[in-house]
Amino acid sequence: MELTSDALMNSLLALGTAALVTTLWVWPRLGRQRPLPVLGRIGLLTVVQVSIVAVLALSVNNSFGFYTSWDDLLGHSGAKLALTSNENHKGGTPVADALIQPTTEGGLETVTNLPKGTPEEVGKVESVQVSGKETGFSDQMFVYLPPEYFDPKFALVRFPVLLAIAGYPGTALNLVKDLSLPQSAYELQRSGKMPPTVVVMVRPGVVPSRDTECVDVPGGPRTEAWFAKDVPEAVLATYRVGRTAGSWATFGYSTGGSCALRLAMRFPNVFGSAASLHGDFTVRQDGYTGGDLFSGDKALAQQHDLGWRLQNLPVPPLNVLVVSTRKESDYPQTIQFVDQATQVAAANPQFKVDSLYLDDGGHNIDSWIKELPASLEWLGTHLG
Repeated sequence: MELTSDALMNSLLALGTAALVTTLWVWPRLGRQRPLPVLGRIGLLTVVQVSIVAVLALSVNNSFGFYTSWDDLLGHSGAKLALTSNENHKGGTPVADALIQPTTEGGLETVTNLPKGTPEEVGKVESVQVSGKETGFSDQMFVYLPPEYFDPKFALVRFPVLLAIAGYPGTALNLVKDLSLPQSAYELQRSGKMPPTVVVMVRPGVVPSRDTECVDVPGGPRTEAWFAKDVPEAVLATYRVGRTAGSWATFGYSTGGSCALRLAMRFPNVFGSAASLHGDFTVRQDGYTGGDLFSGDKALAQQHDLGWRLQNLPVPPLNVLVVSTRKESDYPQTIQFVDQATQVAAANPQFKVDSLYLDDGGHNIDSWIKELPASLEWLGTHLG
């Protein structure tokens, strides 16, 4: 059974229930102070305790997406499969040099609400392993290809790209299973509210043990280079997608929203638009980041402070959407940034900022699901 499957959860629940019932029934018979009855009591209590802890751990894992497979949990790297040439892909990439290869890892088989039909009818979500030349990182991602991607009439068309980043801690599967991002994109594209778009779904924590906030940590993981250089290079080498910044956008919620906005503002030559749901405008310092990611380098920290960038650096050609709720704890900081960005946009037509606020809602998946359709529709009006 897969780590994230309902079958495993139900089996553990059944085991725990059976162990508890058995303990209550057998306990009076094991009341003697002899070695075998004592061992029996210890064994029953152990089974009950382990079952309860396993169910709780599995529930937390499924909610936050820490691990998506047994190999991921045990630290085993799955076997990589060769990406064969396909008339729907770019083709021509030597197998040995392929930066994106298909994989069966990631838990995609646990998603039950993907549109039913052939790729030509409903598109396709692929589970892939992406490798980076610049950083040496390798990570599992999901790629949604719209129905038009498989239509011969669009064989010469390059499609826009949306780089979608999940929150931390979490995996790319959260974007598919919990947020239903490709499902929503399909519905909006079918109704004409969003152009056919390739959606690349990733997690922010390429180094699972630490939230690097999508920055290049001095002397540590180069997460920013991974998202700004390696991932676009791999996608461009594999899929028929646009090559200009106007064809690329970033999107994310929570930490992913912070990453989406920061990557676009620091690399406007790569990403022309960004939509941030409940993101931050400075790099966090907490237990997840392991303290200061910049090791006290204030000048480097300023470079990643989006308010400071708007005030002190040339304004980038960029379309920005900031999304939050009026009940969110950092709503005042959001208003402050949007007001500053609006003033900058008034004097710099190449920079545009929009905002969207729900009257109620917190920092949770329910709010992000409500905000998703409007955010995707906004992105659709800015993707080339």
